[in-house]
Amino acid sequence: MPRLLQVFNRYLHTGGEEKSVDRIFNHVSERHEVSRCFFDSADWKKPGAPGMAGQAARLFYNAESRRRFEAAMDKHRPDAALFHNLYPVASPSLYRSALKRRLPVIQYLHNFRPFCVSGTAYARGQILEEALRGHYWREVKFASWQDSVIKSVLFAMMLKLLHASGWLNSVKAWVAISEFMRDRLVEAGVPQNKIFALRHSWDAMPEVPAAEDGGYYLFLGRLVELKGLKPLLDAWQALHAKLGERTPQLRIAGEGLMEATVRAHAANNPSVKYLGLISGDEKREALRRCRALIAPSIWWEPLGLVTYEAYDFAKPVLAARSGGLIETVMPGITGLLHEPGSAEGIASDVLAMEKLSLEERSVMGNAGREWLLREANTKAWQDRFDEIVRFAISGK
Repeated sequence: MPRLLQVFNRYLHTGGEEKSVDRIFNHVSERHEVSRCFFDSADWKKPGAPGMAGQAARLFYNAESRRRFEAAMDKHRPDAALFHNLYPVASPSLYRSALKRRLPVIQYLHNFRPFCVSGTAYARGQILEEALRGHYWREVKFASWQDSVIKSVLFAMMLKLLHASGWLNSVKAWVAISEFMRDRLVEAGVPQNKIFALRHSWDAMPEVPAAEDGGYYLFLGRLVELKGLKPLLDAWQALHAKLGERTPQLRIAGEGLMEATVRAHAANNPSVKYLGLISGDEKREALRRCRALIAPSIWWEPLGLVTYEAYDFAKPVLAARSGGLIETVMPGITGLLHEPGSAEGIASDVLAMEKLSLEERSVMGNAGREWLLREANTKAWQDRFDEIVRFAISGK
């Protein structure tokens, strides 16, 4: 049974990736001995943290992080390292240590790093596909990392150095979380025989809670441009102009930079309601009672776990035809797809869903639940992950 060392740099705010990292740990631990070496972005916000110049110097090579990683290797004697996000505190110095120690690395790709500055290959309403091939000019111009041109320049320089260093040779297996993501990275130059598509598993509820249709559509996620909030809100303006009081309600849950925009629309459009950040029972109740969930992302969503959440409650999904969402939403079967960024497409899908009977919408939701149980099955995921581990350790 191979021993694994899981490595992750936590973000300032807990999000979907950290939840996925924890779920991966739990599922891998059922079959392997797994230890952890975690870093925390919040450490650079505390008293005594390195200043801006010190952080810039450590972005490419953080000697303290390297020592922590090597101490974990010495303590746990892993057969392979399972890397997730390494930025900014852990740094690429960990690739160098793994290479020197001949420790194979399995790099889990939750977004498009380390192949672009932003991690999203998106900025200012544009897909920046050239960034995946190392052309970072527009990412820098658009201040795609932390809304800073200077920080984006530093990150771009770090990536250039990383790809020129040879340290990524420590990565024996790349894991993309969708076929779409894998294909884009193969096009960008990642060796086809070293990158695997493995969609996330899911701990589905044993039974679906008692179904209820509260007549509203639900958005769950960060309130940021790339999640498609502008076309979503524009769609509801158009729907309200057409249907008036008969407009179904849109409920938006989350927090982020566009919160003020969402609040303004909610104040001016009686069919829009802002729920704030919800979790626990409140989130479960919102999912249980929604008519359908909407995922209108306009970037290349690597997978879109929000569809898993909807399917767990047997709810249909109205999604953008973007990234990994095209692999999880089957139009006419588990939901509907619209063109990314199209307010007209969103409105059209809502009207189409409104024309369906309660029974027809239930059939869609149940088909999504069946997809989840079949395609996100934990045992199937574990079997495939074990194959990747064996490949990485074999050094082929």
